[in-house]
Amino acid sequence: MVWEIAIKEIKEITRTRQFAVASIVIMILMALAIGLSYNYYQQIQEQHEEARINERVIWEQQDEKNPHSAAHYGTYAFKPKYPLSLIDSGVEKFLGISVFLEAHNRNEADYAAAADQTGLSRFGSISPDFILLFLIPLFIILIGHNVMSKEYERGTFRLVKSQGVNMTYLVLGKWMGIYIPIFLLAGIVFSAFAICLNLVKDFGDVNWLAFGLLAILYLLYYAIFTSLTVVASVNIKNSGLTMVSLLAIWMISCLALPKAATTIIEESHPYPTQQAFSAAIAEDKAKGLNGHTPWSEASKKLEEETLEEHGVTSLEELPFNFDGYRMQKGEEHEAAIFFAHYQELKKIYENQKSGYNTLSIISPYLPVRFLSMSLANTDYESHWHFSDAAEKYRLEMQGILNGDFAEHAAYGDWSYKSDKSLWKKIPEFDYQPPGLTQILASNTQSLISLFAWSLITFLGVFLSARRI
Repeated sequence: MVWEIAIKEIKEITRTRQFAVASIVIMILMALAIGLSYNYYQQIQEQHEEARINERVIWEQQDEKNPHSAAHYGTYAFKPKYPLSLIDSGVEKFLGISVFLEAHNRNEADYAAAADQTGLSRFGSISPDFILLFLIPLFIILIGHNVMSKEYERGTFRLVKSQGVNMTYLVLGKWMGIYIPIFLLAGIVFSAFAICLNLVKDFGDVNWLAFGLLAILYLLYYAIFTSLTVVASVNIKNSGLTMVSLLAIWMISCLALPKAATTIIEESHPYPTQQAFSAAIAEDKAKGLNGHTPWSEASKKLEEETLEEHGVTSLEELPFNFDGYRMQKGEEHEAAIFFAHYQELKKIYENQKSGYNTLSIISPYLPVRFLSMSLANTDYESHWHFSDAAEKYRLEMQGILNGDFAEHAAYGDWSYKSDKSLWKKIPEFDYQPPGLTQILASNTQSLISLFAWSLITFLGVFLSARRI
């Protein structure tokens, strides 16, 4: 019975001019979005690879110099772009793509793509995630808003009811009649994504499990909007009023609430200004050990402790160069300061994320938005992960350079120089993104919110059927 009703509804929906026109428009826009996203990805990948190779060559071809001078000369860590960013670019355009690694400083990522865009970019750009998150739910409303109200308006509902049709079967059949075309449309879209990712080798290794979860995520999102559409159509007997009501729900949940949530969260948990953040770090650094100030109180204390530890009375008697040793201890001290201050930023971010998760109970858009970006490795948390990896690599690099200076140079001999063999000992930066298990664990609240929305709206379909 349910399947027969669903087939009848599918035939009615697909024969309408609205369905044909809207489907064609969405497919054209999606093809355009995929093409633009792919071209952007290719450009970024080529630039990233060229810059990475060139920077490594520059680093290895340095002339002979003091290892600490090489540490100040520095190099770059480049953030890779991942295949699933083709589907959801997230906040990548607003975050930097490379970090300058140098002695004594933890630098922010630079060269955000948004900085190079014109003012017209404020109007937004077409992308696959825009179509998936905004236009397809709107398409669901367009084709399904009168799924039950048309029966009331045509007078066919009394005829159907008089034939003894189970109302639950009727409503479920109507639900399937809307969802199956959307399911097939989403299947075509994600098949296009899969073909593109599979054929283009430059996209690297694709996490197909994450890709599958991303597809399921959006299918659940569309099921929620299908349920909302059916519930509205069952309970509002006028198709025009149903359309207006559903459009209001779409605008509030997908447009107004996310904007309002951002404003509320930023007001509740603001980040410090860049000036205040840098000043706080500089203040803490000034109080502690600095590798370039041997006359400071912290440096004198380290000198005394080192002499006592090795049982000697002068720095010249130490089995290593104390200058290099002091440099490394200064790096470790400053790294601890950077870590503490960045942990405070992370706490603010976690509070903001928790606030978004709390507000997700009033909009299914929010959990889907965050989960989609996380699975594509294009969210802010992924950027934090990259920044931490770059800082860890910087400390390892400083340890090798300062260690060479301490081991091979005599105390006070700043004329000591290392050659290219030392520069080549520094391993290349090899960043590995967070695993799928870690991603899902950090988005537990979003997952719970999404499944809660799915269950509640589907329960609403059953309750509406019983109410008829």
